[in-house]
Amino acid sequence: MQNTYTNPIYPYRKNADQNTATPAHHPVVIIGAGPGGLALSIDLALQGIKSVVLDDNNTVSVGSRAICFAKRTLEIMNRYGCSKRMVDKGITWKKGKVFFQSEQVYDFDLLAEDHHQLPAFINLQQYYFEEYLVDRTQDFPQIDLRWKNKVLSIASTKNLNTLTVATPDGEYTITSDYVLSADGANSKIRTMLGLESKGQVFQDRFLIADVVMKAEFPTERWFWFDPPFHKNQSALLHRQADDVWRIDLQLGWDADPEVEKKEEVVRPRIEAMLGEGVEFDLEWSSVYTFQCRKMDHFIHNNVIFVGDAAHQVSPFGARGANGCIQSVDNLSWKLARVLQGKAPVALLETYNTERQHAANENIMNSTRSTDFITPKNEISRIFRDETLKLAKNYNFARTLVNSGRLSLPCSYNDSPLNSIDVETFNTNLTLGAAPKDAPLLIDNRESWLIDYLGNSFTLMVNIDVQTPEKLIAELNLLTHQDDLKLLLVTRNNDEAKNSKIQTTIAHQIIIDHKNIILDRYDLTPGSTYLFRPDQIITGRWKDLLSQQVNSAINTALGFELEK
Repeated sequence: MQNTYTNPIYPYRKNADQNTATPAHHPVVIIGAGPGGLALSIDLALQGIKSVVLDDNNTVSVGSRAICFAKRTLEIMNRYGCSKRMVDKGITWKKGKVFFQSEQVYDFDLLAEDHHQLPAFINLQQYYFEEYLVDRTQDFPQIDLRWKNKVLSIASTKNLNTLTVATPDGEYTITSDYVLSADGANSKIRTMLGLESKGQVFQDRFLIADVVMKAEFPTERWFWFDPPFHKNQSALLHRQADDVWRIDLQLGWDADPEVEKKEEVVRPRIEAMLGEGVEFDLEWSSVYTFQCRKMDHFIHNNVIFVGDAAHQVSPFGARGANGCIQSVDNLSWKLARVLQGKAPVALLETYNTERQHAANENIMNSTRSTDFITPKNEISRIFRDETLKLAKNYNFARTLVNSGRLSLPCSYNDSPLNSIDVETFNTNLTLGAAPKDAPLLIDNRESWLIDYLGNSFTLMVNIDVQTPEKLIAELNLLTHQDDLKLLLVTRNNDEAKNSKIQTTIAHQIIIDHKNIILDRYDLTPGSTYLFRPDQIITGRWKDLLSQQVNSAINTALGFELEK
């Protein structure tokens, strides 16, 4: 049925490990070349770490699958060098409408704030996303991507992992320090190790259909509760690239998945939704039953689970793929620094700590969405319907409507990697939060703050102090750090002062020409923010003291965990 996209076929190639007398050893082996596995390989390569990626297939996903990518994911992809292709191809949106029966209840705007480089959301079929990631892996000699390499068995201890791999040329064995399992919700690695993912199966079924049509619908997210074209159920409409529209239709628990996938059954449902005379082609369809579940612990010996292999949510709110990429973002810099001897092994445990918190948050939001969309009894349905009626005229009721709380970056407020926040900043940003982007000038050209954060620790300092000598002295004490970038921010382009600081410190100065960085971070003269390599805020102070910064970096690297 799929006509708008042709899946690429990637070649199987024999690798050097298949000819060795004894098993070859690798620092990192990644299982699965889906979004999580590919992103892991790129992020690790940016940190200087080699990896082998094993996938039993030789193409990207079939069908659009995950389509909704949030701003935080796009910022991470920007660090990977993939965001431009995604945004250029994808459908940018930030507005949505909620309907109850035949009436619009209200609309919303997900990014009312101006001056951001990347949009609130884009819709892009997962196969494009994976293709762009595959293309990006080709830029890194550190990545060994092996198609048609299926893991048959894994033996794991605290010191070594041993894998047996099947290929068209026979089997071979390799060992590794770490295995990163990104092989999906039905993870075979998890099963081989006798581990479980526990949670709730929701007794409902949904039809996903991709249709190709030239439609008058705006580029918005439309959600219907109990619409006239699909009584007593829900419906969702999203636009994707190539004039493909995603339609989700609730079917009920008694629906037969095999019957509901047939075109002669799907087509009348879509015709009822779109109305008479709308021509469309059915591109792809699937029927799913969703689950909210997770593993009790994401690390087993030196096998680390990522994405759906570790935690799975229902699709409402676009928390699956976005949560996966945030997990990759969280893990990669930590594993890199452990392998490089820059951090203790204890740092890896904070991947589990922080991402368990995120998984719980995603599952909670996803479960609440599911309960509102699919009431479990008559009382719940009455509450939902009355809430929707009130939401048409009352703002308080709109906060209770839940058609899928859309993905926002998780904040690690209670992370053991955060420094103590002892000073007051007039901003809604907190320690453990993702950054807020803002425009800037550097070398008289327009750029964005997010482009200068990540891959190493970054110290952002407002250099608009009355006397720069003390500031210069403290900055000089930090220049020996090979894992720390200095980001010197000024409101005024005072060439004499800037030249003095720049000559002394040998770092570029960025101009906050619209006064947005200083405002969003409450970055008063001398104020300082410390960002982790995954761009998360991990320390901040009203005055720069190199000793505080060094201590905060040690805390963020997990050295305090060993005490």
